[in-house]
This record gives sequence, structure tokens and C-alpha cells, in this order.
Amino acid sequence: MERIDFYTASPKAIKAWVALERYIATSSIDKPLAELVRLRSSQINGCAYCVDMHATDAREGGETERRLHALSVWRETRFFTPRERAALGWTETMTRLAQQPDTGESYAALAEQFSAEEMVDLTLLISTINGWNRLAVGFAKMPE
Repeated sequence: MERIDFYTASPKAIKAWVALERYIATSSIDKPLAELVRLRSSQINGCAYCVDMHATDAREGGETERRLHALSVWRETRFFTPRERAALGWTETMTRLAQQPDTGESYAALAEQFSAEEMVDLTLLISTINGWNRLAVGFAKMPE
């Protein structure tokens, strides 16, 4: 069954979502970290379209192949900084809410590395990519 193109089906909704993305682009979260967060969330959610897009964007932004390949096993490597590790832990916690994770440990790590504003901005970023993942997976958007 062919699925709708969510961009054309509800352009006002997508315009609002893109406005949120514009805020995130100017927020306290730097672009390289934002791309890692988007990519990790997309991996967890099984979003082929977003994994392809954000791996490409991260690579174009200077991210190394080695770190991109190791992102799904970031805990087992030394390739990521304490700040990145805190963000990735929080990303996994917020992305897996349905599994009712204990937020205490990942929150504590986050609070050590990020200001209050950054914590909110990062959580908004995670929420936004999770929304994009749901649109892309739900409407079967595939990479070109």
C-alpha cells in the first residue's frame, strides 16, 4: 500500500515543525553534537531515512567515519567525550520512554555536563527527532 507524502498532505503542520527546527539550529546545542543525537535516536527508532540523512549531515560537518560507525556502541568505545556521552545517554533514555527507563543516572550525567538551558534545548532536540522518526517510519519515507 502506497503511503502519503506527509510534507504535502499537511504543509501547515510541517511548517510549524520546521519552525521548531529553526529554533534548535540556533539553540545552545552545537551542530556536531546535534547530529550525533539525531543519528543515535534515529538508529534506535529504526528510521532508515533519518539515519541516512543524519549520518550524511554529520559526515559533511566533519564527523569521522570511525565515530559514526561506533555510535551504536558508544558506551564500549573511548571515541566520545564526557559531554557527548552524557548527551547520548540522555538521548537513549528519552527515546526509550515506552520502556520506562530509570532517568536518574542519565539525568545526573547530563547535569554534570550541561547547563539548565542546554538540558532543555537538548531534550527539545531529542523530542523533535523522535517526531520526525515517527513521521518517516509511519509514512514509509525512504532514502533516495
